[in-house]
Amino acid sequence: MENKERIVLDVAFQPQVRTNNDTQRIMLDVLIALIPALIVAVWQFGAYPLAVVAISVASAVFFEWAYRKLMKKTNTIGDLSACVTGVLLACTLPPTTPLWVPVIGSFFAIVVVKQLYGGIGKNFLNPALAGRAFLLASYALIMGRYAVPNSLKGVVDGVTMATPLAELYDTGVMPSYYDFGSMFIGKIPGCIGEISALALLIGGIYLIARKVISWRIPVSYIGTVALLTLIFGREGFSNVEWMLYNVLAGGLMLGAFFMATDYASSPVTLNGQLLYGVGCGAITVLIRYFGGFPEGVSYAILIMNLCAWAIDKAFHRHQFGVSKEDIAAEKAQKKAEKNAIKAEKAAQTAAMKAEWAEKAAKEAKR
Repeated sequence: MENKERIVLDVAFQPQVRTNNDTQRIMLDVLIALIPALIVAVWQFGAYPLAVVAISVASAVFFEWAYRKLMKKTNTIGDLSACVTGVLLACTLPPTTPLWVPVIGSFFAIVVVKQLYGGIGKNFLNPALAGRAFLLASYALIMGRYAVPNSLKGVVDGVTMATPLAELYDTGVMPSYYDFGSMFIGKIPGCIGEISALALLIGGIYLIARKVISWRIPVSYIGTVALLTLIFGREGFSNVEWMLYNVLAGGLMLGAFFMATDYASSPVTLNGQLLYGVGCGAITVLIRYFGGFPEGVSYAILIMNLCAWAIDKAFHRHQFGVSKEDIAAEKAQKKAEKNAIKAEKAAQTAAMKAEWAEKAAKEAKR
Protein backbone atom coordinates (compact mmCIF):
# COMPACT_ATOMS: atom_id res chain seq x y z
CA MET A 1 0.00 0.00 0.00
CA GLU A 2 1.41 3.35 -1.00
CA ASN A 3 1.80 6.09 1.62
CA LYS A 4 -0.58 9.01 1.28
CA GLU A 5 0.44 12.42 2.49
CA ARG A 6 -2.03 14.02 4.88
CA ILE A 7 -2.97 17.54 3.78
CA VAL A 8 -4.73 20.01 6.08
CA LEU A 9 -6.61 22.76 4.30
CA ASP A 10 -7.77 26.04 5.78
CA VAL A 11 -11.51 26.14 5.10
CA ALA A 12 -12.23 29.39 6.92
CA PHE A 13 -14.38 31.92 5.10
CA GLN A 14 -12.44 34.21 2.78
CA PRO A 15 -11.31 36.92 2.52
CA GLN A 16 -9.69 37.17 5.92
CA VAL A 17 -8.93 40.52 7.53
CA ARG A 18 -6.20 40.69 10.14
CA THR A 19 -6.01 43.63 12.54
CA ASN A 20 -4.47 44.46 15.87
CA ASN A 21 -7.62 46.29 16.97
CA ASP A 22 -9.86 44.64 19.54
CA THR A 23 -12.80 45.87 21.59
CA GLN A 24 -10.59 47.29 24.32
CA ARG A 25 -8.47 49.25 21.83
CA ILE A 26 -11.57 50.65 20.10
CA MET A 27 -13.16 51.71 23.38
CA LEU A 28 -9.90 53.30 24.49
CA ASP A 29 -9.87 55.36 21.29
CA VAL A 30 -13.41 56.56 22.04
CA LEU A 31 -12.35 57.60 25.54
CA ILE A 32 -9.36 59.47 24.12
CA ALA A 33 -11.59 61.23 21.58
CA LEU A 34 -13.85 62.50 24.40
CA ILE A 35 -10.98 64.15 26.32
CA PRO A 36 -11.16 67.52 24.45
CA ALA A 37 -14.88 67.84 25.24
CA LEU A 38 -14.26 67.07 28.92
CA ILE A 39 -11.43 69.62 29.07
CA VAL A 40 -13.79 72.31 27.77
CA ALA A 41 -16.40 71.26 30.36
CA VAL A 42 -13.88 71.70 33.19
CA TRP A 43 -12.82 75.05 31.73
CA GLN A 44 -16.39 76.34 31.74
CA PHE A 45 -17.95 74.61 34.76
CA GLY A 46 -15.06 73.74 37.10
CA ALA A 47 -14.13 70.33 38.46
CA TYR A 48 -17.63 69.17 39.44
CA PRO A 49 -18.41 67.67 35.99
CA LEU A 50 -15.44 65.34 36.49
CA ALA A 51 -17.13 64.03 39.63
CA VAL A 52 -20.29 63.36 37.61
CA VAL A 53 -18.22 61.52 35.00
CA ALA A 54 -16.36 59.50 37.66
CA ILE A 55 -19.57 58.43 39.42
CA SER A 56 -21.19 57.54 36.10
CA VAL A 57 -18.23 55.40 35.00
CA ALA A 58 -17.81 53.72 38.40
CA SER A 59 -21.51 52.83 38.62
CA ALA A 60 -21.61 51.57 35.01
CA VAL A 61 -18.61 49.31 35.60
CA PHE A 62 -20.04 48.09 38.91
CA PHE A 63 -23.46 47.25 37.45
CA GLU A 64 -21.89 45.35 34.55
CA TRP A 65 -19.62 43.40 36.91
CA ALA A 66 -22.43 42.69 39.39
CA TYR A 67 -24.92 41.55 36.74
CA ARG A 68 -22.50 39.19 35.05
CA LYS A 69 -21.33 37.89 38.43
CA LEU A 70 -24.93 37.27 39.47
CA MET A 71 -25.72 35.54 36.18
CA LYS A 72 -22.45 33.56 36.34
CA LYS A 73 -21.24 34.92 33.03
CA THR A 74 -17.74 35.83 31.85
CA ASN A 75 -16.53 39.15 33.25
CA THR A 76 -16.38 41.77 30.48
CA ILE A 77 -15.46 44.97 32.31
CA GLY A 78 -11.94 44.70 30.86
CA ASP A 79 -13.17 45.60 27.37
CA LEU A 80 -13.87 49.18 28.58
CA SER A 81 -17.33 49.27 26.96
CA ALA A 82 -18.94 50.02 30.33
CA CYS A 83 -16.48 52.89 30.82
CA VAL A 84 -17.48 54.35 27.46
CA THR A 85 -21.17 54.05 28.34
CA GLY A 86 -20.54 55.80 31.64
CA VAL A 87 -18.61 58.68 30.06
CA LEU A 88 -21.14 59.14 27.24
CA LEU A 89 -24.03 59.12 29.69
CA ALA A 90 -22.28 61.77 31.80
CA CYS A 91 -21.68 63.85 28.68
CA THR A 92 -25.46 64.07 28.16
CA LEU A 93 -26.13 65.37 31.69
CA PRO A 94 -26.18 68.99 32.89
CA PRO A 95 -22.92 70.01 34.64
CA THR A 96 -24.58 70.47 38.06
CA THR A 97 -26.42 67.15 38.03
CA PRO A 98 -26.71 65.56 41.52
CA LEU A 99 -24.33 62.63 41.85
CA TRP A 100 -27.11 60.08 42.42
CA VAL A 101 -28.64 60.76 38.98
CA PRO A 102 -25.86 59.10 36.89
CA VAL A 103 -26.08 56.04 39.16
CA ILE A 104 -29.72 55.51 38.19
CA GLY A 105 -28.97 56.26 34.55
CA SER A 106 -26.06 53.81 34.51
CA PHE A 107 -28.23 51.06 35.99
CA PHE A 108 -30.83 51.52 33.27
CA ALA A 109 -28.21 51.77 30.51
CA ILE A 110 -26.10 48.80 31.58
CA VAL A 111 -28.56 46.34 33.09
CA VAL A 112 -31.83 47.04 31.27
CA VAL A 113 -30.64 48.13 27.83
CA LYS A 114 -27.33 46.25 27.47
CA GLN A 115 -27.00 43.17 29.69
CA LEU A 116 -30.58 41.92 29.60
CA TYR A 117 -30.21 41.56 25.83
CA GLY A 118 -26.96 39.61 26.03
CA GLY A 119 -24.26 42.22 26.60
CA ILE A 120 -21.99 44.10 24.24
CA GLY A 121 -22.90 43.80 20.58
CA LYS A 122 -26.43 42.52 21.26
CA ASN A 123 -28.18 45.68 22.42
CA PHE A 124 -30.50 47.23 19.84
CA LEU A 125 -30.46 50.68 21.44
CA ASN A 126 -27.56 52.93 22.35
CA PRO A 127 -27.26 52.33 26.12
CA ALA A 128 -26.08 55.85 27.02
CA LEU A 129 -28.85 57.54 25.04
CA ALA A 130 -31.47 55.17 26.44
CA GLY A 131 -30.21 56.03 29.93
CA ARG A 132 -30.50 59.74 29.16
CA ALA A 133 -34.03 59.31 27.78
CA PHE A 134 -35.02 57.44 30.95
CA LEU A 135 -33.57 60.19 33.16
CA LEU A 136 -35.22 62.92 31.09
CA ALA A 137 -38.60 61.22 31.46
CA SER A 138 -38.09 60.65 35.19
CA TYR A 139 -36.33 63.83 36.31
CA ALA A 140 -37.21 66.52 33.79
CA LEU A 141 -36.49 69.44 36.13
CA ILE A 142 -33.00 68.23 36.99
CA MET A 143 -32.22 67.39 33.37
CA GLY A 144 -33.34 70.84 32.23
CA ARG A 145 -31.30 72.93 34.67
CA TYR A 146 -28.16 74.32 32.99
CA ALA A 147 -25.47 76.23 34.86
CA VAL A 148 -24.04 79.53 33.68
CA PRO A 149 -20.57 78.88 32.15
CA ASN A 150 -17.57 80.73 33.51
CA SER A 151 -17.30 82.78 30.30
CA LEU A 152 -20.75 84.30 30.88
CA LYS A 153 -20.53 84.97 34.61
CA GLY A 154 -20.95 88.69 35.12
CA VAL A 155 -22.73 88.93 31.80
CA VAL A 156 -25.77 86.95 32.95
CA ASP A 157 -27.37 87.30 36.38
CA GLY A 158 -28.21 84.05 38.15
CA VAL A 159 -26.75 80.57 38.39
CA THR A 160 -28.77 78.87 35.64
CA MET A 161 -29.76 79.97 32.15
CA ALA A 162 -31.42 78.76 28.96
CA THR A 163 -29.36 77.00 26.31
CA PRO A 164 -29.00 78.49 22.81
CA LEU A 165 -31.49 75.97 21.38
CA ALA A 166 -34.03 76.85 24.07
CA GLU A 167 -33.67 80.52 23.18
CA LEU A 168 -34.06 79.71 19.49
CA TYR A 169 -37.18 77.58 19.71
CA ASP A 170 -38.88 78.95 22.85
CA THR A 171 -38.39 82.69 22.51
CA GLY A 172 -37.35 83.04 18.87
CA VAL A 173 -34.70 85.59 19.83
CA MET A 174 -30.98 84.82 20.17
CA PRO A 175 -29.15 86.92 22.83
CA SER A 176 -26.08 88.78 21.64
CA TYR A 177 -23.71 86.77 23.84
CA TYR A 178 -24.59 83.61 21.87
CA ASP A 179 -22.52 84.20 18.76
CA PHE A 180 -21.13 81.57 16.40
CA GLY A 181 -17.63 81.85 17.84
CA SER A 182 -18.78 81.16 21.40
CA MET A 183 -20.81 78.15 20.26
CA PHE A 184 -17.96 76.78 18.21
CA ILE A 185 -15.42 77.09 21.05
CA GLY A 186 -17.76 76.19 23.90
CA LYS A 187 -18.63 79.35 25.83
CA ILE A 188 -22.29 78.41 26.20
CA PRO A 189 -24.47 76.49 28.67
CA GLY A 190 -25.43 72.94 27.94
CA CYS A 191 -24.71 69.35 28.86
CA ILE A 192 -21.22 68.37 29.99
CA GLY A 193 -19.98 66.98 26.70
CA GLU A 194 -21.92 68.96 24.10
CA ILE A 195 -20.98 72.63 24.48
CA SER A 196 -17.90 72.78 22.23
CA ALA A 197 -18.34 71.96 18.56
CA LEU A 198 -14.59 72.35 18.07
CA ALA A 199 -13.70 69.81 20.75
CA LEU A 200 -16.21 67.30 19.37
CA LEU A 201 -14.94 67.81 15.83
CA ILE A 202 -11.40 67.08 17.03
CA GLY A 203 -12.62 63.89 18.71
CA GLY A 204 -14.70 62.85 15.69
CA ILE A 205 -11.82 63.40 13.25
CA TYR A 206 -9.58 61.37 15.55
CA LEU A 207 -12.06 58.46 15.48
CA ILE A 208 -12.35 58.63 11.68
CA ALA A 209 -8.56 58.80 11.29
CA ARG A 210 -8.18 55.79 13.57
CA LYS A 211 -10.87 54.01 11.51
CA VAL A 212 -12.95 53.45 14.62
CA ILE A 213 -15.98 54.98 12.91
CA SER A 214 -16.93 55.66 9.31
CA TRP A 215 -17.51 59.19 8.01
CA ARG A 216 -20.84 58.19 6.47
CA ILE A 217 -23.09 58.41 9.53
CA PRO A 218 -21.81 61.70 11.04
CA VAL A 219 -21.50 63.46 7.67
CA SER A 220 -24.95 62.39 6.46
CA TYR A 221 -26.46 63.22 9.87
CA ILE A 222 -24.96 66.70 10.22
CA GLY A 223 -25.40 67.39 6.50
CA THR A 224 -29.11 66.54 6.63
CA VAL A 225 -29.71 68.84 9.60
CA ALA A 226 -27.75 71.61 7.87
CA LEU A 227 -29.59 71.19 4.56
CA LEU A 228 -33.11 71.04 6.02
CA THR A 229 -32.64 74.01 8.34
CA LEU A 230 -31.04 75.97 5.50
CA ILE A 231 -34.02 75.26 3.23
CA PHE A 232 -36.85 75.86 5.70
CA GLY A 233 -35.24 78.51 7.91
CA ARG A 234 -37.25 80.55 10.40
CA GLU A 235 -38.68 84.04 10.52
CA GLY A 236 -36.35 86.53 12.19
CA PHE A 237 -33.15 84.80 11.05
CA SER A 238 -31.41 84.48 7.73
CA ASN A 239 -31.37 80.91 6.46
CA VAL A 240 -27.60 80.63 6.89
CA GLU A 241 -27.75 81.96 10.47
CA TRP A 242 -30.55 79.56 11.33
CA MET A 243 -28.62 76.65 9.86
CA LEU A 244 -25.42 77.50 11.77
CA TYR A 245 -27.29 77.88 15.05
CA ASN A 246 -28.88 74.44 14.61
CA VAL A 247 -25.58 72.78 13.71
CA LEU A 248 -23.38 74.38 16.38
CA ALA A 249 -25.84 74.40 19.30
CA GLY A 250 -27.20 71.39 21.15
CA GLY A 251 -26.08 67.80 21.05
CA LEU A 252 -25.81 67.34 17.28
CA MET A 253 -22.02 66.97 17.16
CA LEU A 254 -21.91 64.67 20.19
CA GLY A 255 -24.74 62.54 18.82
CA ALA A 256 -23.40 62.36 15.27
CA PHE A 257 -19.85 61.32 16.13
CA PHE A 258 -20.25 59.36 19.36
CA MET A 259 -23.85 58.12 19.69
CA ALA A 260 -25.22 57.39 16.23
CA THR A 261 -22.06 55.44 15.32
CA ASP A 262 -22.51 52.79 18.02
CA TYR A 263 -21.61 49.48 16.37
CA ALA A 264 -24.39 47.36 17.82
CA SER A 265 -27.28 49.73 17.14
CA SER A 266 -26.35 51.19 13.73
CA PRO A 267 -26.30 49.62 10.24
CA VAL A 268 -23.21 47.87 8.91
CA THR A 269 -23.98 48.26 5.21
CA LEU A 270 -22.39 51.31 3.56
CA ASN A 271 -25.52 52.65 1.85
CA GLY A 272 -27.47 51.75 4.97
CA GLN A 273 -25.23 53.99 7.06
CA LEU A 274 -25.95 56.93 4.76
CA LEU A 275 -29.71 56.35 4.96
CA TYR A 276 -29.46 55.92 8.72
CA GLY A 277 -27.66 59.27 9.06
CA VAL A 278 -30.22 61.00 6.85
CA GLY A 279 -33.02 59.54 8.96
CA CYS A 280 -31.39 60.75 12.19
CA GLY A 281 -31.02 64.23 10.73
CA ALA A 282 -34.57 64.42 9.41
CA ILE A 283 -36.12 63.26 12.69
CA THR A 284 -33.91 65.67 14.66
CA VAL A 285 -35.18 68.61 12.60
CA LEU A 286 -38.76 67.34 12.83
CA ILE A 287 -38.58 67.20 16.65
CA ARG A 288 -36.90 70.59 16.90
CA TYR A 289 -39.54 72.24 14.73
CA PHE A 290 -42.68 70.51 16.01
CA GLY A 291 -41.74 68.68 19.23
CA GLY A 292 -42.12 69.71 22.85
CA PHE A 293 -38.35 69.88 23.39
CA PRO A 294 -35.91 72.19 21.60
CA GLU A 295 -33.48 69.27 21.26
CA GLY A 296 -34.24 66.12 19.24
CA VAL A 297 -30.92 64.31 18.88
CA SER A 298 -31.46 61.65 21.55
CA TYR A 299 -34.87 60.53 20.39
CA ALA A 300 -33.93 60.74 16.72
CA ILE A 301 -31.03 58.33 17.21
CA LEU A 302 -33.08 55.97 19.38
CA ILE A 303 -35.83 55.84 16.76
CA MET A 304 -33.32 55.09 14.01
CA ASN A 305 -31.68 52.44 16.23
CA LEU A 306 -34.96 50.55 15.98
CA CYS A 307 -34.82 50.81 12.18
CA ALA A 308 -31.18 49.68 11.79
CA TRP A 309 -32.04 46.01 11.19
CA ALA A 310 -34.56 46.88 8.46
CA ILE A 311 -32.07 49.22 6.79
CA ASP A 312 -29.41 46.51 6.77
CA LYS A 313 -31.91 44.04 5.37
CA ALA A 314 -32.75 46.44 2.53
CA PHE A 315 -29.08 47.06 1.71
CA HIS A 316 -27.65 43.64 2.55
CA ARG A 317 -24.37 42.75 0.90
CA HIS A 318 -24.01 39.81 -1.47
CA GLN A 319 -21.31 37.19 -1.57
CA PHE A 320 -18.02 37.94 -3.29
CA GLY A 321 -17.88 36.60 -6.85
CA VAL A 322 -21.67 36.45 -7.23
CA SER A 323 -23.11 38.67 -9.96
CA LYS A 324 -26.59 40.14 -10.20
CA GLU A 325 -27.38 37.66 -12.95
CA ASP A 326 -26.43 34.78 -10.64
CA ILE A 327 -28.70 36.14 -7.93
CA ALA A 328 -31.56 36.61 -10.40
CA ALA A 329 -31.09 33.08 -11.71
CA GLU A 330 -31.07 31.68 -8.17
CA LYS A 331 -34.28 33.55 -7.34
CA ALA A 332 -35.90 32.30 -10.56
CA GLN A 333 -34.86 28.74 -9.76
CA LYS A 334 -36.29 28.97 -6.23
CA LYS A 335 -39.50 30.42 -7.61
CA ALA A 336 -39.74 27.64 -10.20
CA GLU A 337 -39.15 25.01 -7.53
CA LYS A 338 -41.82 26.60 -5.35
CA ASN A 339 -44.30 26.67 -8.24
CA ALA A 340 -43.48 23.04 -9.04
CA ILE A 341 -44.19 22.03 -5.45
CA LYS A 342 -47.49 23.93 -5.55
CA ALA A 343 -48.42 22.25 -8.86
CA GLU A 344 -47.55 18.82 -7.46
CA LYS A 345 -49.66 19.42 -4.37
CA ALA A 346 -52.54 20.66 -6.55
CA ALA A 347 -52.27 17.54 -8.71
CA GLN A 348 -52.28 15.30 -5.63
CA THR A 349 -55.32 17.14 -4.26
CA ALA A 350 -57.14 16.79 -7.58
CA ALA A 351 -56.31 13.07 -7.73
CA MET A 352 -57.61 12.54 -4.19
CA LYS A 353 -60.82 14.41 -5.00
CA ALA A 354 -61.30 12.31 -8.13
CA GLU A 355 -60.73 9.13 -6.12
CA TRP A 356 -63.24 10.24 -3.48
CA ALA A 357 -65.76 11.13 -6.21
CA GLU A 358 -65.30 7.70 -7.83
CA LYS A 359 -65.82 5.94 -4.49
CA ALA A 360 -68.89 8.02 -3.80
CA ALA A 361 -70.33 7.14 -7.24
CA LYS A 362 -69.77 3.40 -6.64
CA GLU A 363 -71.45 3.54 -3.25
CA ALA A 364 -74.37 5.44 -4.80
CA LYS A 365 -74.90 2.67 -7.40
CA ARG A 366 -75.04 0.06 -4.66
